[in-house]
Amino acid sequence: MVISLLLGFFGIIVSVVGMKCTKVGEEDPVTKSRFAVAGGIFFILSGLCTLIAVSYYATQVAREFFDKNPLPINARYEFGSALFIGWGAASLSLLGGSLLCCSCPAKEQRGQQYYRHSQPSTAREPPVKMSSSPIRGEQCL
Repeated sequence: MVISLLLGFFGIIVSVVGMKCTKVGEEDPVTKSRFAVAGGIFFILSGLCTLIAVSYYATQVAREFFDKNPLPINARYEFGSALFIGWGAASLSLLGGSLLCCSCPAKEQRGQQYYRHSQPSTAREPPVKMSSSPIRGEQCL
């Protein structure tokens, strides 16, 4: 669980750097998306560590509960709310990490997503007078 907490902390730091709305770190969008994916990987590893730790403890509780040499009833542990909160936290961490990993644009879209297509400049076009009615003093031919 300590390793899970450390990985989650590093995941928060790295994914904040990788957010598009922050000015921290590189301004290059491809680098920012790589930071976001790295933060997602940290969150996935954190969720896996949490899942392993909570499931290991639940297995120990179940093994001791159904042991042939029973302990006194007061010394037996049962599944409590902390185990269910741990499983929920692990699943949310895995989900959040996978969403961060999916935030990286595809290779074809990387260059096109962040650059605008240039619009034709009106300064290059010759000025054209478009009038439907003749101006005073001029005659129509």
